[in-house]
Amino acid sequence: MLSLICFAPLFAFVVLTIARERLPEKFVALIGVGSIGVSAFLTTIVGYQFLADPVPGGVYSESLWTWMQVGSFAPTFTLKLDALSLVMLGVVTGVGFFIHLYASWYMRGDEGYARFFSYMNLFVASMLFLVLADDLLFLYFGWEGVGVCSYLLIGFWYKDPANGAAARKAFIVTRIGDTLMIVGLLVLYREFGTLQIDTILQAAPQAWATGNQTATLACLLLLGGAVGKSAQLPLQTWLPDAMAGPTPVSALIHAATMVTAGVYLIARMEPLFVLSPFALACVGTIGAITLLLAGFTALMQTDIKRILAYSTMSQIGYMFLAEGVGAFDGAMFHLMTHAFFKALLFLSAGSVILAMHHEQDIFKMGGLRTRLPFVFVCMFAGSLALVAFPFTAGYFSKDEILHQAYLSGHHGLWVAGLVGVFLTSLYSFRLIFVVFFGPQRWQHTTDVQTTAPTSTQSPSHHIPLAVLLVMSLIGGYIHLPLDGLFTEQVAISADNALIEHLPAVVSLAGLTLAWMLFLRSPQLPAALAANGVTGVIGRWWRNAWGFDALYDLLFVRPFVWLANMNRNDILDQIVSVVPLGLRGLGSALSHTQNGNLRGFAAVATIGLCVLLGLVAFT
Repeated sequence: MLSLICFAPLFAFVVLTIARERLPEKFVALIGVGSIGVSAFLTTIVGYQFLADPVPGGVYSESLWTWMQVGSFAPTFTLKLDALSLVMLGVVTGVGFFIHLYASWYMRGDEGYARFFSYMNLFVASMLFLVLADDLLFLYFGWEGVGVCSYLLIGFWYKDPANGAAARKAFIVTRIGDTLMIVGLLVLYREFGTLQIDTILQAAPQAWATGNQTATLACLLLLGGAVGKSAQLPLQTWLPDAMAGPTPVSALIHAATMVTAGVYLIARMEPLFVLSPFALACVGTIGAITLLLAGFTALMQTDIKRILAYSTMSQIGYMFLAEGVGAFDGAMFHLMTHAFFKALLFLSAGSVILAMHHEQDIFKMGGLRTRLPFVFVCMFAGSLALVAFPFTAGYFSKDEILHQAYLSGHHGLWVAGLVGVFLTSLYSFRLIFVVFFGPQRWQHTTDVQTTAPTSTQSPSHHIPLAVLLVMSLIGGYIHLPLDGLFTEQVAISADNALIEHLPAVVSLAGLTLAWMLFLRSPQLPAALAANGVTGVIGRWWRNAWGFDALYDLLFVRPFVWLANMNRNDILDQIVSVVPLGLRGLGSALSHTQNGNLRGFAAVATIGLCVLLGLVAFT
């Protein structure tokens, strides 16, 4: 069943790719959604068997075939199931299924309906290979697979040049991290002669002392791959532009696949990272800085999907922070709960966008809670979980991260996390109050939205939102089977009640300030934007701290300048002689094909005479 979990969506990808638009939408949805449903159902059975009847050592492996044989290097396609991969398996197939079900409604009528589901199925299959991989080369295979699929899905509506540019940006930026990662794999192979994960993790503590430079180098290179895929500083710039794709794609990338891959990689290689305190400190510091930068940026965005995109960047930052302080179980717990409420928020945002006739500016909305009551409840509940409101799913996971950060002695990271909680609450309820409360600004716009918002009535719309709504509220009560899996643990103590409950207090403070600024006194934010100093700071935050402009200045423009300068160099001109000569020869020979039978007979006769002459004289 473990192999069927992976190959069900892969088989659906092949069928939909071959059939494409020749199948009616109902059959496409049945194949595309049904394949993920099969994987989710089999995951439930496999998970129950794995937990009810544990295998020796807590690890089950299923070797499919040998990939290649180069001397002693013989990597295999082997699926590995342990507690960590089981958690990821549940998130990818469970949340992925409801996103696919929602997409069957959302994408209805699109000319690329079958193409969309073929890409989505390949995306899930690649992520499943990534999380079940037994060795790092197989993991890298899935790693690159999700990168290719993200390119295809972000640029799905390719007729708009802006979508193609966003897809290329995501592909190129993540390739930087992927290049660092493959160099890290080469370092590990040089040291251990294998890329089999368990072999490396068992041999590393015996070969390297804590703080070993080679261990640090390998961990930093793997971290480079992780920050690329998970959109952390300094490779975070691709994620907001990824909103160019359809909303279900955003939900899949942000909740169940891709951006969680970096968190999973670090957790999977935890014994290796423990050998490098410097690399672990880098993980935590990068996460803390990213969550703060993303929080301030989200506060100034007006596009509903970009707000959620920066929110994802911030929440992944919390997971990196947790891993940096040794709270790997807390990071995986937050990964799971985040998948629930972030999928709910993105799918709810998609419902709002369709109801508003593809308008995404929150300041062209307003008063939608009466027009879209069910969507309002879903988005409100998802926001409560996002801001870690007491007893929601996010409360348990984020509170655990911050508590472990404090107990581990990383008080600077703990303070950064608290500030992040305040910012998350502020920008999340800014979105809620502007979109669902206040005046109905959509009545006055003359841009995209020209009619009243429309409600949605479809089981494939309601069921995913309802299930994710429930999981966003109660998901924190799920106990993950990760006890004893990680060597680095932070003991939880309930001695200091103030430290334990301070995140909830800070979250409520942010919610209160959002109510005062964006519901009770909406003129105050406008006054701050008009002010000289605060206006400049706000524009700086709105432009994501200027990272895109900086990278454009440092890397893009010099590269384009060099390319333009070198466009007609002497080597290019020499090489171009070959195609020009072949083109001229082809043009000359084409004149002989004139349909003149006498000419053809004459050429044949001459050829025959030459042939007879060669035979006679040789």
